[in-house]
Amino acid sequence: MEIKFTSKIILEKEFKKSMKGYNVDQVDQFLDQVMEDYDAFEKVVEELRAENKRLKEELENSSTRRPQVQQATSNTNFDILKRLSNLEKEVFGSKLFE
Repeated sequence: MEIKFTSKIILEKEFKKSMKGYNVDQVDQFLDQVMEDYDAFEKVVEELRAENKRLKEELENSSTRRPQVQQATSNTNFDILKRLSNLEKEVFGSKLFE
């Protein structure tokens, strides 16, 4: 979807006048309101783009850190299994190997 109008285009738009045309003041007031809305929409779009960029960067940074966390978890699991094995040997002794 492409944006066709900017507040500047709206401001500079001129209409032909006719005998039974629209009230020029009402058209100008309406166009002023439309311009204000466009300015507000442009501001919101820019804020959302900035937030989107920030979130993408956070996601990239978190995915690059994830392997380090996973490796630390693997080491912890290995240590727990090793301790458990040692405890089983102490508790059950030679019965484990029978």
